[in-house]
Amino acid sequence: MRLTGPLRIVAVLLLVGLTWLLANTLFGGDSGSSMLHLFSGANEEPTPEPHPRKYKCGLSAPCPPKHLAFRLVSGAANVIGPKICLEDKMLVSSVKNNVGRGLNIALVNGVTGELLETKTFDMWAGDVSDLLKFLRPLHEGTLVFVASFDDPATKLNDESRRLFEELGSTAVKELAFRDSWVFVGAKGIENKSPFEQRMKNSKSSNKYEGWPESLEMDGCIPLRPPLE
Repeated sequence: MRLTGPLRIVAVLLLVGLTWLLANTLFGGDSGSSMLHLFSGANEEPTPEPHPRKYKCGLSAPCPPKHLAFRLVSGAANVIGPKICLEDKMLVSSVKNNVGRGLNIALVNGVTGELLETKTFDMWAGDVSDLLKFLRPLHEGTLVFVASFDDPATKLNDESRRLFEELGSTAVKELAFRDSWVFVGAKGIENKSPFEQRMKNSKSSNKYEGWPESLEMDGCIPLRPPLE
């Protein structure tokens, strides 16, 4: 039987009403928006996880007031140079073209955090007297940042090791050929420095052929009160 005229209109209205009621029952609330969500959801991109916030020199947390943020990275074998970062400023790096084989050192004013000087000392073919002349006249409170590259120790003598010990080092006494070493010390430090790492050159554990793995160390160093 074919519906004509008013009967067809009534049938269409009943069909639309039943469809709306069914959608409301299945999806709840606003059926239009629910239907849209159902068919569009498959194409929605998942919300990306937020990246962990990084602070000065890439630290995972900020330093307290009156502290300096730092990160040291020793060289990798004799290929990738070391890095010394302080307060988000790169003091020593291959990009700055101020790295060299041996010991890479940055001197910093321990009261103000101001960079005083950076220098490299070749501990394989250089003259240790240059290192001694550099370390002997340091002023009280000067911060000393050290990152090794290739060989940090062949030319070290008893006096140079003693000078680093006076800056707070405990590892320098046994530092040897091609060891990896990072260290932060200070002139006039009363105790041993908590900021030091050494990786021994050992055939059984070396990451690279002939060299141990690179070391990375970061932290917060308190500024020293002005001397009266």
